[in-house]
Amino acid sequence: MRIDKFLWSIRFYKTRNIAAEEIKKNRVSIGTSAVKSSKEVKEGDTIKIRKNQIDYKIKVIQIPKSRIGAKLVPLHIQDVTDKEQYELLKIRKMSQDYYRNKGEGRPTKKDRREMDDYVGNDIASDFTDWDDFFGETNNGDEKED
Repeated sequence: MRIDKFLWSIRFYKTRNIAAEEIKKNRVSIGTSAVKSSKEVKEGDTIKIRKNQIDYKIKVIQIPKSRIGAKLVPLHIQDVTDKEQYELLKIRKMSQDYYRNKGEGRPTKKDRREMDDYVGNDIASDFTDWDDFFGETNNGDEKED
């Protein structure tokens, strides 16, 4: 089976096209050499994949006939990735700031709700006279020149 189809079938990549693009970018290798999409995968091969700034290593146990369900993936591959790589990923996820920095675009819906909760009720709902709200004291009787 071709390596791009294999990586797609074991659900390492969402589409076969994405798998092929990653292979073209030399992020996938068998052993120590980078491969092309047409490279045939055999049982016992160790595949090194660079994804999300982590170097994954998987060992091929069995070649699937087509795309398989997530629960069947462990029957076809064995994860031999270093534990240090997973710890790096965990640290990166924890260090990322969830909220955007001040001044970076519009507030999200969640941000607006938090601001409304902090300020209290909506300011506009306290006013029944919109002329007073907009600061207009002119009732239309007086004309400005």
